[in-house]
Amino acid sequence: MNLFRTSWLLALVALMVILSACGDSGQDALDWEVQPFDAVNQEGESVSLDDLKGDVWLTSFIFTNCVTVCPPMTANMAQLQQQLEDEGLTVPIVSFSVDPERDDPQALKAYGEEFNADFSSWQFLTGYSFEDIQHFSSESFKSLVQFEEDSDQVMHTTSFFLVNDSGVVVQKYNGIAPPYEEILNDIKSLR
Repeated sequence: MNLFRTSWLLALVALMVILSACGDSGQDALDWEVQPFDAVNQEGESVSLDDLKGDVWLTSFIFTNCVTVCPPMTANMAQLQQQLEDEGLTVPIVSFSVDPERDDPQALKAYGEEFNADFSSWQFLTGYSFEDIQHFSSESFKSLVQFEEDSDQVMHTTSFFLVNDSGVVVQKYNGIAPPYEEILNDIKSLR
């Protein structure tokens, strides 16, 4: 009886391992297609999804008037940008403003400069309507963008997203406490 029970238990464990491996699709776990967008960056230059096709890239949502999560998220992204450069990896970073009415290119450039952003690989985007960024965030990143009631602050995701070279979101990470090593390894695995 004990041999039968042990064999049954080992078979069950093996089946669970096999099923969990089949269910783990690795980098393609999210599989969210980024929708087309048209924007301008901190230099006033046009940027669209087509400009990023063929590149693995990171993205976040921020706004310059943010008094809570955006400064630490942007500082963390700046640290991640430095780590990427230290590894010899050139990876585009895109930060979408969720307050495009106030965040013109000049405001975004000043904001990026506060965090020593390297604009050669990090673009801060605006030039669309608030409704457009709400829809884009929801459709492409499954994330809410909404003004807080009786406030000039905007609620938005605090995640960083990794997008593959086909324009598909494959991973998201905590932008407040990023797992830097995991992000670097995930980027390397997609290149």
